[in-house]
Amino acid sequence: MSIATDRNGGRRAATKVANRAAILEAARAVFAEVGYGSTSVRDVVRRTDLASGTFYNYFPDKESLFRAVLEETAEKVRARVQAARREAGSLEEFVAAGYREYFTFLADDPEAFALMRRNSGTIRAMFDEPVFGAGIDELAADLRTAMKIGIVPKVDPDYVAAAMVGAALEVGVAMIKREPPDVDGATEFATRVFLGGIERLGAV
Repeated sequence: MSIATDRNGGRRAATKVANRAAILEAARAVFAEVGYGSTSVRDVVRRTDLASGTFYNYFPDKESLFRAVLEETAEKVRARVQAARREAGSLEEFVAAGYREYFTFLADDPEAFALMRRNSGTIRAMFDEPVFGAGIDELAADLRTAMKIGIVPKVDPDYVAAAMVGAALEVGVAMIKREPPDVDGATEFATRVFLGGIERLGAV
């Protein structure tokens, strides 16, 4: 392979990455502003410097684009939530740390806040998508680790993880409807519900 070919290949790869990032950035903004139902592919492309046909080199349709936006957002928050959980030294810290990090992310990121608020119904309908499944799997793995070291009592990690992630979604939707969003209240509510529930399950 010649140096020129290698350079051209590198430029093309960089362009593809940049184009995809531009589409995702534009889509995140449009979905947050007007919602999934009112957004068209044309609306997204207009927010970029790309030709309209370029969109279909990266995404087959609006639905796949919305999934990619959710995945990108979820990856950011999952890393923060998981890091917070892994620093916990008690059951209460384990439960509270993840919820506080998630609710704080929603409240502090205006675009994520608006994305959730405008699209809560669509997001609920996609709850069985891999983007949410990854968060459940990560939480189940952390629960298993926490059980091994004695922070969490013996429970069914898969059931508990599914319930905790589902509650995070619904309590988060309720929280962002308040003005201002009540991070402390949402965290305390979710923590009390699952702290008591996990303790009772572990005592059986």
